[in-house]
Amino acid sequence: MRQSPAPNSVQQLVVIVEGDEGSTRLDRVLAVRRPELSRSRLKALILAGSVALKGIPVRDPAYHVASGDTITIDVPEAAPPEPAGEDIALDIVYEDDDIIVIDKPKGLVVHPAAGHETGTLVNALIAHCGASLSGIGGVRRPGIVHRLDKDTTGLMVAAKNDRAHRSLTAQFADHGRTGAMRRGYLALAWDLPDRQRGIIDAPVDRHPHAREKMAVRQGGRDAVTHWELQEAFNGRDGKPVAAQLACQLETGRTHQVRVHLAHIGHPLLGDAVYGPHFKTKASRLGPQSQVALTALGRQALHAYLLALEHPGTGAILEWMSDLPPDLTALREKLRAAL
Repeated sequence: MRQSPAPNSVQQLVVIVEGDEGSTRLDRVLAVRRPELSRSRLKALILAGSVALKGIPVRDPAYHVASGDTITIDVPEAAPPEPAGEDIALDIVYEDDDIIVIDKPKGLVVHPAAGHETGTLVNALIAHCGASLSGIGGVRRPGIVHRLDKDTTGLMVAAKNDRAHRSLTAQFADHGRTGAMRRGYLALAWDLPDRQRGIIDAPVDRHPHAREKMAVRQGGRDAVTHWELQEAFNGRDGKPVAAQLACQLETGRTHQVRVHLAHIGHPLLGDAVYGPHFKTKASRLGPQSQVALTALGRQALHAYLLALEHPGTGAILEWMSDLPPDLTALREKLRAAL
């Protein structure tokens, strides 16, 4: 076993699997051979793709190694315990002393995590709001009461004090059952549903084999999505190939819209995690639509609607966000069947 520094403040550790370690789980071997790294740290490094076998990242902690395997671990320099403010531009939709609402662009991670220690929305909020952000969410997630996936665009609200944080957390937990909270998404999905609207009531939990994914699973957490067909798009053969759906959440589970739409056979366009088996359908699109879909490079999902009760005044506030340019461009090509 040896170790050598790698560029960009990354230390590379090398572990060669010995004979009696063959057919053992990757995380167990590394926990024994690199005791200076905690089990949680090793798991985070594996899931982040920082552990490789023959140069290929292994993202499954349960992967069984073989005797003689050479494993490399890229260990980034330890991040500071508290994120620092960074000068990152924010599209601010609304702000007062209690809350701030932003229109999140694609590619922006909400809070620091393994592989994304800087350049997050939290870093931007700290720089913009200073010490006023609520600390209830912990030092890594100040002000954060809900999340959007890295490549999902649209409306998010953050709390600027503890009173607002408690109020917003309760509203998100209730999700409009008794209060004003509403969250709406616009989704471009494959194929045309056989009805105008529907409700997906299916529990969601971690995928049993791919831990970075979610899945509909018995015994999972309750998850309910309401959807409505807004527009249908034909392919170059003149037959329906995709649709725009408006979705409203009755619960707020990780990846909920993506998982639920895939569950009923209508995964999002561009969703490489939950819709890879639909890639061949792109051949039914017109050439310009295919180019626009390739250029999108993400799931076609936008959080267009957010309504809530103001934590301080009790007023019902509502915001709407137009589709961003990349989704607008894709929709226009789909409409024209180009």
